[in-house]
Amino acid sequence: MTSSTEIRLKSRPRGMPAPGDFEVARVDVPDPGPGEVQVRNDWMSVDPYMRGRMNDARSYAAPFQLGEVMQGGAVGTVTASNAEGFAEGDIVLSFNGWREAFTAPAQTLRKLDLHGLPPQAFLGVAGMPGLTAYTGLLRIAKLKDGDIVFVSGAAGAVGSLVCQIAKAKGHTVIGSAGGPDKIDFLRDIGVDRPIDYKAESDLTKALLREAPEGIDVYFDNVGGDHLEAALTAARPFGRFALCGMISAYNSTEMPAGPRNLITVVGKNLRLEGFIVSFHQDLEPQFHADLARWVSEGKIKWRETVKEGIEQAPEAFLGLFSGGNIGKMLVKLS
Repeated sequence: MTSSTEIRLKSRPRGMPAPGDFEVARVDVPDPGPGEVQVRNDWMSVDPYMRGRMNDARSYAAPFQLGEVMQGGAVGTVTASNAEGFAEGDIVLSFNGWREAFTAPAQTLRKLDLHGLPPQAFLGVAGMPGLTAYTGLLRIAKLKDGDIVFVSGAAGAVGSLVCQIAKAKGHTVIGSAGGPDKIDFLRDIGVDRPIDYKAESDLTKALLREAPEGIDVYFDNVGGDHLEAALTAARPFGRFALCGMISAYNSTEMPAGPRNLITVVGKNLRLEGFIVSFHQDLEPQFHADLARWVSEGKIKWRETVKEGIEQAPEAFLGLFSGGNIGKMLVKLS
């Protein structure tokens, strides 16, 4: 039997989560029984969607339970196996993050063929965030020739790949992010017209300045004033892929809707929200396309890394204060 440090939900936050909403615990991890595998996590992911699971409310995923270990994507190494098809040293993907080690049924694990990528890429560009970008842009927004694309949260794990997929397909891309470092990153990945929203007094005017011809596709990671600006700038028959609205995740009151929502009717716009778990059928094509784009030098990615399981809450909270460029990860010792 080995031991593991894990992070549990101590209290349900109201508004922005705080370090005190989490607690650190040390537990024993049993040896694997029949059909089970023991894993030492090497990397774990923190993602904005986890904020919603901290609330005791019905949603597309069950809420985290008080006093129980949090959950999330993780990549680890098999340390002991009592299951056919898994051997010591295999690299596996699981949903058993927020802990250093665990024992679980083999069917809950996915053995990774890295294809030359670093293991943590399967928590970012080659994982759920990457598939989210691919799904939203190509299936939900139905990207087509000549589209001008606007992406909010463009320096994040999802947004940065949306920008690059659109560029790989020959489109003009406008990306919004906050701060000079993120704007430099957007230029580095080929964004044609970056907008530093923190430096703008009026985001709608800034978007109209950068897109005087209007936009055809909006990939929404932020909501709020970004959604309102996109509605104003949209050309007739524009398509909006609503992936996330992080500006409202910590609101204590229902946020106001866009003041210009009426433009949806007159412009014949289509707004569609989506959850990537309902689009897993796209994964094989996504990985094939991603491998080609990476080999052609069309895809770059960045990671913001915190070290040690105790840093997981800090990494998570950093998502809501703009503390990451690209994918936020925790590297476990």
